Amino acid sequence: MANRMILNETSYFGANAIAEIPNEIKKRGFKKTLVVTDPDLVKFGVTQKVTKLLEEASQPYEIFSDVKANPSVVVVKNGIAAFNAAQADSIVAIGGGSAMDTAKAIGIIIANPEYSDVVSLEGAVDTANPCVPIIAVPTTAGTAAEVTINYVITDEDKKRKFVCVDPHDIPVVAVVDSEMMSSMPKGLTASTGMDALTHAIEGYTTLAAWELTDMMHIKAVEIISRSLRAAVNNEPKGREDMALGQYIAGMGFSNVGLGVVHGMAHPLGAFYDTPHGIANAVLLPYVMAYNAPYTGTKFKDIAEAMGVNTEGMNQDEYRAAAVEAVRTLSKDVGIPERLHEIGVKEEDLPALAQSAFDDVCTGGNPRPCTVESILELYKTAF
Repeated sequence: MANRMILNETSYFGANAIAEIPNEIKKRGFKKTLVVTDPDLVKFGVTQKVTKLLEEASQPYEIFSDVKANPSVVVVKNGIAAFNAAQADSIVAIGGGSAMDTAKAIGIIIANPEYSDVVSLEGAVDTANPCVPIIAVPTTAGTAAEVTINYVITDEDKKRKFVCVDPHDIPVVAVVDSEMMSSMPKGLTASTGMDALTHAIEGYTTLAAWELTDMMHIKAVEIISRSLRAAVNNEPKGREDMALGQYIAGMGFSNVGLGVVHGMAHPLGAFYDTPHGIANAVLLPYVMAYNAPYTGTKFKDIAEAMGVNTEGMNQDEYRAAAVEAVRTLSKDVGIPERLHEIGVKEEDLPALAQSAFDDVCTGGNPRPCTVESILELYKTAF
């Protein structure tokens, strides 16, 4: 079987990398851009760092800022209307995964109008045309949506999240500028950073993992584990390293998939609007402990990448050490340890378990899952 790798056409890294955006727009011949972002980034002047550059370059644009955390079907519909009203031919997505996921859904549907209902794009859909060109500018170090072929939308009517996987949705340009992340509050830095760590660990242990993505994921674990605490303290070096680490994780997991941590986290976002990074962070140690017997020596690699000296440890010990290293990092950056602390209701656990079992990410988990085993995991984490 062939192993497929899909990455961005172009990516820029480093302080003031956003200065390249007008050059890319001019080089690619875009006439008018829709800026997809969220209201808080507009309110606090983050979006304006980019729109100012567009204005200085006399590049026409309009802003769609109705994006919210866990973007919904309605948000996507409104974004499509905004794109058409602006008569745009390109998108600049500024924000975390929510802005970029919204931009991907808009771009795919504009280019493939037969999928006018975004729900019809659930799963791996073979669209005919590449999406509207997207320049993705992350303001969080976590989702790596700027380099992935996935996006996640919430169906609020049915209280469920669904994952769309489409090689045609990947942004043409990623601009990973850590200065765009400097205004992130501590809590958001922590939760998105733990999301990135989850991507790296699940990508490293997923059933489809192979040598090229293993290289990416274990390096991402190393970078994230050494830099997240510093990033939470808003140290520039920590911010810069986290921006790189989360991107490397995205390069890998986008091509091999994830596991049941994400499968269980998605329903929490749909049921309670739980921030995705927090849901992943709370669940990760419990799922790692569940998966440990099916991971060979990979937990030894994870423990060592996180700075643990595994010399003299047997298999059970280094597996436990990997789980403990993740739990300690999560605690150090202020993540709650239990689901009840983030508003999960015990009476919802059976419904959550069924939704998690049905999630597209769950099938990649290294240890087989049933509705019953997922329910037990929720109970253990509760």
